[in-house]
Amino acid sequence: MRPFHEIEQAAIARKGSKDSLSSALLTPKSADDIARIPADRWLSEMSKCVFQAGFSWKVIETKWPRFEEVFDGFDVGRLSMMHDEDVERLLKADGIVAHGPKIKSVGENARFLQSLAETHGSVGAFFANWKRADYCDNLRIVQKGGSRLGGKTGQVALRRIGMDTPIFSSDVLEALKVEGIVARMPSSNKDFAAVQVAFDQWHKESGRPFTQISQILAFSVG
Repeated sequence: MRPFHEIEQAAIARKGSKDSLSSALLTPKSADDIARIPADRWLSEMSKCVFQAGFSWKVIETKWPRFEEVFDGFDVGRLSMMHDEDVERLLKADGIVAHGPKIKSVGENARFLQSLAETHGSVGAFFANWKRADYCDNLRIVQKGGSRLGGKTGQVALRRIGMDTPIFSSDVLEALKVEGIVARMPSSNKDFAAVQVAFDQWHKESGRPFTQISQILAFSVG
């Protein structure tokens, strides 16, 4: 595993300049801002990413206002009571994508978020209290407790809402492979432990949030 400044130099070379790289990097929201995000926005973003997975992102984005209407503004309390009859009804709704398992996942993720709120006071409070040193453990809570949020889907949702998170894109996975961290999408305890150690070390060296470390890894190879 190389020092992070060497990886960053590779990314700068590919982007053309330090300024070009800097302008492409995202800054995560503060913990206070994360804590204030209402539960329905977490469910909406997770649901959008689930529906976009394996589908045209642009089409889902265009249809999303209709999704918001059909799914009652992604009210977590209401959708946590979704049952099979609701799924059948929603499959016939105009203006959304009729995909049964993905529609069903909305109710499953509503129940997951509701359980987080009951345990931690609010959905935002759970995510606001994430510590970088526990990132992979927390990510696995989302992947295992949520529905269809494995792979990079859950990470994309978290990144969009403002969390400090890597995304295991093909470029990031290639960079992690080059650095000898993991050779594939992390799935085992060993894989996640290796990723956590690497990101902790790169954060210590650079002071950068995990979001930017992930982006720089991607830019260094693609």
